[in-house]
Amino acid sequence: MKVTLVQMNSVGDKALNLANARALIERAVIQERPDWICLPEVFDFIGGSRAEKMAAAEELPGGPAYEMCRTLAREHKVFIHAGSILEKAPGEERLHNTSVAFNREGEEAARYRKIHMFDITAPDGAKYHESAAFKPGDSVVTYDCEGLTVGCAICYDLRFSYLFQALAEKGVDIVALPAAFTLVTGKDHWEVLCRARAIEMQAYLCAPAQTGAHKAGHETRFTYGNSLIADPWGHVVAKASEGPGLVSSYVDIDRIRKVRAMIPVAQHKVKLAV
Repeated sequence: MKVTLVQMNSVGDKALNLANARALIERAVIQERPDWICLPEVFDFIGGSRAEKMAAAEELPGGPAYEMCRTLAREHKVFIHAGSILEKAPGEERLHNTSVAFNREGEEAARYRKIHMFDITAPDGAKYHESAAFKPGDSVVTYDCEGLTVGCAICYDLRFSYLFQALAEKGVDIVALPAAFTLVTGKDHWEVLCRARAIEMQAYLCAPAQTGAHKAGHETRFTYGNSLIADPWGHVVAKASEGPGLVSSYVDIDRIRKVRAMIPVAQHKVKLAV
């Protein structure tokens, strides 16, 4: 199965972001002819005020980002894992950060709400308080992609190995990790964590990312980019260059089986007394 990751530089202009996402998806279909396409985290809207985020959010199913991805999946007969979308949470003043996956018929195959909230002060002093604007999800989510099992995670989830162990127990072959990793943490932690998770799960890790500068109120923040695909041995088999664009590779089910047979980690797990 061929997979393509879309790297973007989304901004606080939803119409522009959707136009850019559409153009990149259509370019991927023509140039790469993939079976599965994955967009980055919050591809539909980054930055802006709290009120602007709320205005950009969608009630799912429905809304322009959701409908665009659904329609393109159906028209091009391709799986589209719609990175993440700002989703309204009924009765809440916060949003969900939500991945939605569509099959080749444009039918919703899965919906995952980001579990771990990025509440930190970065090494450069920038403060992030994601839980003020977003309500976390609480479900481990997988879906079938023509015989391969895809697991869902988003960005900061990458740091929590127990989520990936839970996905491994569900037999995932691929993990989709749309992200908007910060530049200051990404340069030290992004690739090593992506490779570690792929090795732990003995699965492919597909991580499309945001890249470049993004306005957040009066601040300008930077994301790391470097979208990548890591194989079950932890090798980076494809990696994006700077700026918006595409990166593609193949998911080889025989490679997954070979790695799992060589080091049968799943058979060696021990439940520890706590």
